[in-house]
Amino acid sequence: MTKQTTRRDSLLREGLEGLRERYDQRFLATDPLAFPRRFERADDREVVGLLASGLAYGNVKSIAASVERCLDWMGPQPAAFARQVSPKDALRSLGRFKHRWSKARDVACLVHYAGQMLDSHTSIGQFFAESYVPGDMAQSISRFSRRALALDHGGLYHSRGLPAKAGVRFFFTNPSTGACKRMNMVLRWMVRDDDGLDLGLWPFIPTRDLIVPLDTHIYRIGRHLGWSERRTPGFRTAVDITRALARADTNDPVKYDFALSRMGIVENCPRHRDSRRCELCALERKLR
Repeated sequence: MTKQTTRRDSLLREGLEGLRERYDQRFLATDPLAFPRRFERADDREVVGLLASGLAYGNVKSIAASVERCLDWMGPQPAAFARQVSPKDALRSLGRFKHRWSKARDVACLVHYAGQMLDSHTSIGQFFAESYVPGDMAQSISRFSRRALALDHGGLYHSRGLPAKAGVRFFFTNPSTGACKRMNMVLRWMVRDDDGLDLGLWPFIPTRDLIVPLDTHIYRIGRHLGWSERRTPGFRTAVDITRALARADTNDPVKYDFALSRMGIVENCPRHRDSRRCELCALERKLR
């Protein structure tokens, strides 16, 4: 490693740590992570985390409204609700819920799956643990999604097996077909130590194995800073950006995800480069 590379990595770390200090838990209300943090029990946090991350697509306002509707539906003990409610009763009580293309049936099935994971393994984390391949998050996510989608859908879809176009499949993505943003998001929440943001419920996964949740903001930032040259925001792009962040912290690269995504969400990282109010451009100038 050259002195120039060492200096750039040091400046990168300094800049990213500065962003973490600025965008801390005071900005939690802008993130769906705020929903599982309302609960004290680990199993409630797992169920709400799986649900909130699954619905984390679209604008912040619509995501919040949809998750709030689901929390009202599940009541004060989401894990107990997931274990006890019958799939058809869940569908009936959820009514005409819809979040963009996710319908009431899809959400009811997601919660039914969560209940089955809790019943068979005592926690969603232990269910994931049986899919986890150390050092290979792509394979781990793929195995978890496959096992989840093999669970009983409780008659929510009109066929014996899960139809190929069942909406619940959207919640359990595969690295071969997408960036798995929402799955990587819930993994970050569950794995990283409780720092006022993340929850620290799954310590069996080392933070160095995590992959950054690739949303539009992280993708744009990664492209601006040259962290990936790929033109599509897929899983390999997320891996590229994670490796770049690992230059600042090898053991916990995704700890910078929350702060970086806040820059885009609160519009301190505008879409056009070289804006006078763009904090990212100031970091970029330091790294030249």
